[in-house]
Amino acid sequence: MRIITNLFLLGVGALLGLLLGTCTSVLAERSRGAETIPFAELKTFTEVFGRIQQDYVEPIADKTLLENAIRGMLSGLDPHSSYLTPDELKELRIGTTGQFGGLGIEVGMENGFIKVIAPIDDTPAQKAGIKPGDLIIRLDDKPVKGMSLEEAVKVMRGEPGTQITLTIVREGQDKPLKITLTRAVIKVKSVKQQILEPGYGYLRITSFQSGTSEQLTKAVAKLKEEGPLKGVVLDLRNNPGGVLNAAVAVSDAFLDRGLIVYTDGRIEESKMKFEATPGDILTGIPMVVLINAGSASAAEIVAGALQDHKRAILLGQKTFGKGSVQTILPLSNGGGVKMTTARYYTPSGRSIQAEGIVPDLTLGMVRLEKIREAEEFKPLTEADLSRHLENGNKESKPEGAAKPNREDKEEDGLLEDYHLHEALNVLKAINILKDTERSEQHRGS
Repeated sequence: MRIITNLFLLGVGALLGLLLGTCTSVLAERSRGAETIPFAELKTFTEVFGRIQQDYVEPIADKTLLENAIRGMLSGLDPHSSYLTPDELKELRIGTTGQFGGLGIEVGMENGFIKVIAPIDDTPAQKAGIKPGDLIIRLDDKPVKGMSLEEAVKVMRGEPGTQITLTIVREGQDKPLKITLTRAVIKVKSVKQQILEPGYGYLRITSFQSGTSEQLTKAVAKLKEEGPLKGVVLDLRNNPGGVLNAAVAVSDAFLDRGLIVYTDGRIEESKMKFEATPGDILTGIPMVVLINAGSASAAEIVAGALQDHKRAILLGQKTFGKGSVQTILPLSNGGGVKMTTARYYTPSGRSIQAEGIVPDLTLGMVRLEKIREAEEFKPLTEADLSRHLENGNKESKPEGAAKPNREDKEEDGLLEDYHLHEALNVLKAINILKDTERSEQHRGS
């Protein structure tokens, strides 16, 4: 038996000869003898390979075993490094363009389960109530434990109109939740805008794609068409990140000068600096940036840059803390390696990896609601007193003429989003202080 095994291992050794030769040449090139080749570990690898081929309950193709070994080698590094087959590489490239089929969830791995980083706006996942931090433990009846991240994503994607049931563990829930979603073509509109109140605009960036910067420019132009702006809320909540260059371009749009972000790693190509170019798209108008635990990666680059340059006030909760850069390295088989090659740092030198960005103003997860008072509990005012004196400047209006105005409706909408409501209050306070300072300067002159 030992003779047969040894002969078999000789065959395996021949099969892996090319691999060994490649390792030898790479190490020789990098270290010129400073590092030794791990022959003992490579021997263990070939022994395990041989044992599987000889003793495993079913025959396994050499290609499958080697691909699994590559996947394991990369997944053991960190949650974001992985091997991509040609099909998986194609899917990844499609995802960065802003249109793909699936559920609309940005996910990562945690302790062998799929963790939701953030649902994407206006997708099946967001509409079904999927939340950042949810752990997906089953896809239909298939346990997630043991799957790679790429395998799980492949299961979640599929033909539009088909359904999938996610079993989710959520903090604060005693039992797992089962949520059935219908797959759809995910067309992500990266930037949205609206006027909150006259003079105050709202910008929402859902993810950072190749066209985000151009969409942002158009969105700001539409806000300005409504009239002069006195303040803008930039909403990066539940933004899972995306393309690094898009984050740099968005930061640059709000900054006149200075460092936006820099990256640092072992190889020279990973050491990069990104500087702002002259021109602030909002010309110094006050900004409040909304962030939360679902704000990750590229969203954290923008938040960190604006915070360090004191260009905006950050409001909300601490961000996700993904401060690493992944590079796609193409392989000869048409696939690729997605590998972490650097950490990124904010202009002041902060690494947010596993730490996150801490907001200037921290707000908990609170829902603010307007109290609808019954008529009998309405506070007594002068107008309620018998024979009260009429307001001399008040124009007479026919009964029933009073109608809810636009501001009333906008206030009701803002009250549904406590953080947005508070962001608007901060912008108003900034403008009040500015007006006060201008008045004092005018009096002093």
